[in-house]
Amino acid sequence: MLEQETFHPLNYIKKEEYSGSMGGMRYMLKKVQSGEEDVIRVTIWPEPLNLIKTPENLRETKDVPLTAEGVEQAREWLNEQYESRREYWLESLRRPWTAYRG
Repeated sequence: MLEQETFHPLNYIKKEEYSGSMGGMRYMLKKVQSGEEDVIRVTIWPEPLNLIKTPENLRETKDVPLTAEGVEQAREWLNEQYESRREYWLESLRRPWTAYRG
């Protein structure tokens, strides 16, 4: 679980992508432009591949404001996604990367 006390990457996200993983679920937070404003695009996908190598149908995204409140929304969404599909994420740890070849 991502804890509120330690998850505050806003200044980092303003300059670079921020990525991590927990229990088989990988995630990335990235500043992108949506319409006329910058937002944080949060992307999740299963282990073991990186984002580029993971098929698009296995990726999910959510946009949140590029603010401290948006970071909190991202943290909550990441925790919800992990908790609601914990077995799926843990299973991905046992899946060989070759299972994703086309």
